[in-house]
Amino acid sequence: MLRTCLTAVRGPAVCVGRCFSSEVSGGDSTLPGFSSPPFSTEASLYVHWPYCLKRCSYCNFNKYIPRSDNQDVMLECLQRETETLLKLSQVSRITSVFFGGGTPSLARPSTIAAVLETVARHAGLSEEAEVTLEVNPTPIGSSKLEDFLHAGVNRFSIGVQSLRDDDLKVLGRDHNSQHALQTVAEARRLCPGRVSVDVMFGRPGQSVASWELELDELLSVCDDHVSLYQLTLERGTQLFRQVQKGQLSVPSDDITAVMYDSARRILQKRGYLQYEVSNFARNDAISQHNMSYWKASQYLGVGPGAHGRFVPRGEGDVCREARTQTLEPDVWLREVQQRSHGTRRRIPLTHLALLEEVLVMGLRLIDGITHQHWQLFSPRADLYQILSSSSEVQDLQQTGLLILDDRGLRCSWQGLALLDSMLPTLLLLLEAYITQGLQEQQARGPIGDQRHGGQRVSKPG
Repeated sequence: MLRTCLTAVRGPAVCVGRCFSSEVSGGDSTLPGFSSPPFSTEASLYVHWPYCLKRCSYCNFNKYIPRSDNQDVMLECLQRETETLLKLSQVSRITSVFFGGGTPSLARPSTIAAVLETVARHAGLSEEAEVTLEVNPTPIGSSKLEDFLHAGVNRFSIGVQSLRDDDLKVLGRDHNSQHALQTVAEARRLCPGRVSVDVMFGRPGQSVASWELELDELLSVCDDHVSLYQLTLERGTQLFRQVQKGQLSVPSDDITAVMYDSARRILQKRGYLQYEVSNFARNDAISQHNMSYWKASQYLGVGPGAHGRFVPRGEGDVCREARTQTLEPDVWLREVQQRSHGTRRRIPLTHLALLEEVLVMGLRLIDGITHQHWQLFSPRADLYQILSSSSEVQDLQQTGLLILDDRGLRCSWQGLALLDSMLPTLLLLLEAYITQGLQEQQARGPIGDQRHGGQRVSKPG
């Protein structure tokens, strides 16, 4: 896995509020402090394919080595859960679809096509909607790209990670640099301008000079989108144990900070504009799907371990819920067969928890959070009211790390690399403001429509 500020967005599990401290079924969205988010009939869709042929040495994602060929039952259950969640959310349009994993390029192209047909049957899916598939750059993955294109995929995200064969072996990847280059070339031929490449830095034995040389080499063959991820050591992984035993060493935090800064400058010189902490694009080739996460839009999560954020309007609710599907594929399959979905956890988001997500995700963007966007979620308390009088925020502004002005709230170039260190301060200020408002509201007693923490339910139109 990768550090908070440089993590791949795959139906993110944003755990910034106290709302995730317990498991609930349903919830009373009429309690003070629960918030109705902006009304929307749109959502994005994340579909998780949990299987890999092998586990990489650094990986602790929710992925499994298949014990048997269960593609038919996976297809059936992915379709059933997609249909169930679309009906529950009552969205009428899916704006983007992302097939992640795991290794979704191991799925049959017919499975991808069937899921997209289910979406089109129960909600609108325009021909222009972004449909991304993560691809492992092996000969098998590369050979299926054209079939995936015919199945409805129009964007590929390729996990290159490195162009150094020795490093790929250490990471436990099942491809080599030649496979990666061939896969990128084939993807670009099929989807020109719609191919993203993932590359990892902070790898064992890597130096700043070797990283700069490798990135420059990679950019000479890349398409219009690049994602940078910093390797971190996760307990329980093979790589963690190797480093703990002294068999391998990874660059220090100071060195990886230099690597990140250097990569940002190299990408900028090559025409890639940074639009998010770990994402860079030229020719406006930003990831529309991931933008929906960073903008705190609704998204449905289908498949084992997938996360979602949406309002279950099919149950008559108006409160957004954080949902997690059952992790273990065999258990998830059984649950979907029994009750048409594998939702294991559903937690109504309080007004505070929703605003925390807007803040944490929005500050990942170069453009940050505009006042207009914040007002969609917090019509009664703007960013100035919450933050401007804080001495901590004033210090961050004076040191050039944070900007709060007429446009909104955002990090500076230097501040974006230090976002993690600023978030605790900003979250505490937000919590204090919202908590004080709730206490004052409760002291005043019920005045007007306070069903949702003082925020009226938005009506369509």
